[in-house]
Amino acid sequence: MLGKLLPVLLALVGTGIGIGAGVALRPPPPPPMEIHPCGPGNDMMAEETEAEPAEEEVTDSTQNEFVRFSNQFVVSVVEDDKIVALVVMSLNVEVLPGNTEEVFRQQPKLRDAFLQVMFNHANIGGFNGAFTDTNKMTLLRNALLETARRQLGEPIVAIHIQDLVRQDL
Repeated sequence: MLGKLLPVLLALVGTGIGIGAGVALRPPPPPPMEIHPCGPGNDMMAEETEAEPAEEEVTDSTQNEFVRFSNQFVVSVVEDDKIVALVVMSLNVEVLPGNTEEVFRQQPKLRDAFLQVMFNHANIGGFNGAFTDTNKMTLLRNALLETARRQLGEPIVAIHIQDLVRQDL
């Protein structure tokens, strides 16, 4: 009987020792890393804006209002007359105080204009390769901002891309 029980006991003891050694010798967790969804250029832009702070801009930006588009934007990426990917994007529009209702009233026109800008961006290859590159994202943001200002005028302060996902098909 002891001959049959001894191998089982040795296996259990060996497993316990192996688990204990694994826990004791586990490497420390890696330090948390900051991930910038729009590329490494965000820090450089933040440093430039911090280098020249204007008191009026700081107080104004804290009072600005944000309008979130309730539905995401879906843009198809076409190559050789075939849809090769879909890009899904969520946007917020930063407006001066008191202009939120106007953005909501004009939302269908804004969505249409924004989609046209996104389709143009996709057609020039803006969503190909490293599509979150700082230069490509800046081009897209500037085009969206220009379009929004054409629709609503100066109350539009900025366009913020909240989510950006590309799904290859």
